[in-house]
Amino acid sequence: MRYIISGKNIDVTEGLKEAIYEKIGKLEKYFNPDTEVTVTLSVEKTRQKIEVTIPVKGSIIRAEQVSDDMYVSIDLVEDIIERQMRKYKTKLANQIHAASAFQPSYLEEESEDEPIRIVRTKRFAMKPMDIEEACVQMELLGHSFFVFRNADTDEVNVVYKRKGNTYGLIEPEY
Repeated sequence: MRYIISGKNIDVTEGLKEAIYEKIGKLEKYFNPDTEVTVTLSVEKTRQKIEVTIPVKGSIIRAEQVSDDMYVSIDLVEDIIERQMRKYKTKLANQIHAASAFQPSYLEEESEDEPIRIVRTKRFAMKPMDIEEACVQMELLGHSFFVFRNADTDEVNVVYKRKGNTYGLIEPEY
């Protein structure tokens, strides 16, 4: 794997690089050698955060972890990616275009898939509203996201709560 390691508000030392190569390097058995891994380390006050992004054809494998010790964050993010790999293994194997990024031996292993279970379905009327009104409705309901019909575009949009008491908007792209 090829690594792109960067830091925000942190000097990426050789010790940190070695820890990344050691922990994230355990994932090399899943990927082809030309797979690119982007690792971003950042520090905000006492929060030590690592973000790992592995683009594969047709998909992105991404994980982030925060702790008060960067080495602990590195250990934890590797576990998250391995769990994601087990969860999506069958899906990737069935998509031949995506499977080309992975080692054949990994795809041939037996997987322990759990079927996806929908345990609740909700139906509701979506009256047109603007983005600000959707954010207010989300806050009033105490939810972390809210689906609404945008009055300006007449498209279905989603507003969601982000870290730092900010909001995000998801719009369809055709």
